[in-house]
Amino acid sequence: MSYKVLIIGCGRVAVKHLKAISSLKELELAAVVDTNEESAKKLLGSVSGFASTKIYSDYKQAIEEIKPDITAVTVPSGLHYQIASFAMENGSNLLLEKPMTMSSAQSREIYDISRRTGRKIAMGHIYRYLPIVGLVRDDINNGRFGKVTHGSIYVRWGHGEDYYSSAAWRGTWKSDGGAMMNQTIHAIDLLVWLMGSEPVEAQAMLAKRLRNIEAEDLGMAILRLENGALASVEGTTSTLESKHDAEFSVFCENGSISMGLSSGKPHIGIFEKKANGKVKKLNGYYIRKQFKEGGIFSYKCALNPHLGIYKDLADSLTEDREPLADAYAGYSSVDTLMGIYRSAKLKQPVELPLKEDFSSVDMAGFFEE
Repeated sequence: MSYKVLIIGCGRVAVKHLKAISSLKELELAAVVDTNEESAKKLLGSVSGFASTKIYSDYKQAIEEIKPDITAVTVPSGLHYQIASFAMENGSNLLLEKPMTMSSAQSREIYDISRRTGRKIAMGHIYRYLPIVGLVRDDINNGRFGKVTHGSIYVRWGHGEDYYSSAAWRGTWKSDGGAMMNQTIHAIDLLVWLMGSEPVEAQAMLAKRLRNIEAEDLGMAILRLENGALASVEGTTSTLESKHDAEFSVFCENGSISMGLSSGKPHIGIFEKKANGKVKKLNGYYIRKQFKEGGIFSYKCALNPHLGIYKDLADSLTEDREPLADAYAGYSSVDTLMGIYRSAKLKQPVELPLKEDFSSVDMAGFFEE
């Protein structure tokens, strides 16, 4: 079965979408949408076989005429809500880049629309689709490593002024947020997912150290999870642009798991304490198991996680199940992030999920106070 895909937004991330679609026989690119026709042509010319694809400037017209099975939303974050809600109300499933929206209430509404209409949402939480991650998550949750004590993530994804000046919306509270919202939210999603419990409290601080933007270029937070475990979060774009580093770690009663990227090179360290007290390294075990269960496809996802997202979404439509990073994951991650922002603004811990709406716009003027 083939599913028609419409891409809305032809910026840099859309190239990953196009490459993924070109690799999957169950997907067909029907059209792309961008208010800048040259951006659309540049995108279509970046991967062979798509040069004659139809281009629209109006996303509503495209959705109504194409009637896509899947609408991929890759526009600035501040536009996600209006496009996602229109697409679902008009019969389309979604591949929605993170964050779901810029407001906890709007994210909840997108989640509710998904449930009411039966339309599926696959979130662009790319880390869930990397090799080995799902296998480790299953073993953490089935108790192999014992009680989860705590976890940590850091995302040190340096960007210079040229990155922020390349588009007027970057680094703004209205359309983008800062390092925590843009660069770190899918890492927060991954850590919470791995630890197997929802956040119930957030305490955070934000800073603007080097970048000339409205929002933060550095954020740190502590999350308390429902199961009592704690999680620390660091996200920044003020580090070296030539050395992008990200890592997550989960610590358990009888083991520890760390995975990450350093300047594009992956590293893992998975350890288990056996009944006799000896500690065994399990890297090879999980690598072999992943290859046996997922084959070479799962390792191709390491190079382009969007390949895994699209494949999972197509399979979820065929099998009538929820995608791995589903609508609830999108809502929950935004609610947690908004809790982090609200905590920084109030200078005190806040309970999660938020009882009142909070949006990134509520942070306007934060660094002027």
